[in-house]
Amino acid sequence: MTSLGEPRWRGGQLLSGLLRQRWTRWDQFSNLSRSLRARLETEVDLAWPTIVQSQPSLDGSTKHVFALRDGRQIEGVHMPYEDRVTLCLSSQVGCALGCTFCATGQMGIIRNLSAAEIVGQVVAMLNHHAHPQDRPVRPEQEAEGHPAPHGPGGAGPRTGPVRPEQEPEGHRAPLGPGGAGPRTGPVRPEQEAEGHRAPHGPGGAGPRTGPVRPEQEAEGHRAPHGPGGAGPRTGPVNLVFMGMGEPLHNFDHLMAAFGTLTDEEGLAIPPRRITVSTSGLVSGIDRLGTFARRPRLALSLNATTDAARSRIMPVNRVWNLEALAQALGRFPLQSGERITIEYVLLKGVSDSQEDGRRLAAFAGRFPAKVNLIPFNPHEGSGFEAPEESRIGALCRLLSDSAVPVSVRRSRGQDVAGACGQLVREGQPRHPKPR
Repeated sequence: MTSLGEPRWRGGQLLSGLLRQRWTRWDQFSNLSRSLRARLETEVDLAWPTIVQSQPSLDGSTKHVFALRDGRQIEGVHMPYEDRVTLCLSSQVGCALGCTFCATGQMGIIRNLSAAEIVGQVVAMLNHHAHPQDRPVRPEQEAEGHPAPHGPGGAGPRTGPVRPEQEPEGHRAPLGPGGAGPRTGPVRPEQEAEGHRAPHGPGGAGPRTGPVRPEQEAEGHRAPHGPGGAGPRTGPVNLVFMGMGEPLHNFDHLMAAFGTLTDEEGLAIPPRRITVSTSGLVSGIDRLGTFARRPRLALSLNATTDAARSRIMPVNRVWNLEALAQALGRFPLQSGERITIEYVLLKGVSDSQEDGRRLAAFAGRFPAKVNLIPFNPHEGSGFEAPEESRIGALCRLLSDSAVPVSVRRSRGQDVAGACGQLVREGQPRHPKPR
């Protein structure tokens, strides 16, 4: 606003209109003078991503297609639950990493999303699903017991490394109450935000024992609420960067968006309610660990030998399993925090008992919990999900090995909105990401 000759405090009015009120046209900004609105209309392009297609699923989730200002398209998913809402966000148009089981990976990379395009997905979905305006997304009671964002107004992450006194010994939080070693059994449903791996509250309340039952395994382990699974629109919002793209491949824009999304003057989403999933970019993992305020981390692992992982995830040819385990071992975790290991179950590729034993050993090298994800089919993939008996056997093996485990049944399969199914066909290719 100062570049337009306006006082600095006008910036606060602008932020409130964009993120609290979630206005999408300049003529809606009733907190600004009519003359200023007219000037902004002619000089500033307010171009949030626009929802151009919505596909509701029978399970209550909705897959949205967003149009960007350059004509590109991306996808995201809105998933309501009884006491919360999860938004699955994209970070890129396409993806450069080429994972063979993922539809997005077959697009190739077109370009990175800007921070505004990332934030705009949140604004568009909250508006589309009539989330209340003029209030932070998080409930007031969440503020107590959770650290406020650093800096004036929560103005984004610090860029310096975490100080030694902030880092538990070996960069690892102690496992279990009082650091008494790993807890046994799978993670309880209330600890597993959405089944989309959002980490849970301080310390955690301890897992159930025994394998997860199939009826408990539906995404987040809770049935959608209300008619048609529509769910309430007033609960806290969780964000998961598990849509199109590799988030850590777009690091600067990702963290700029994170700063905006967590700003106390805007949406005020607590950092612990934001999760970033990576395919294993060690350089990005290390860089993320230098931020005092950051999202939670999830790893898309999907195989337990270098030979198998390199076949289905080319990134493993750059950073193999040992390099990845070392990076996760030195990643600074807060007390009670765990890294989520996402493990897509591919029939005949990653579902053997030997895979389960290797997975348990890998997860035992740092505080972790495992989400087993039966493969979600898409055209031309060549993969299948394993039988339920093999899924159950792997779940029991991990549980018996004292690894917290859950089976995630992805929502939105019937509208191609589940994990690994997001793709926009027919888009012109761009030679390099911005």
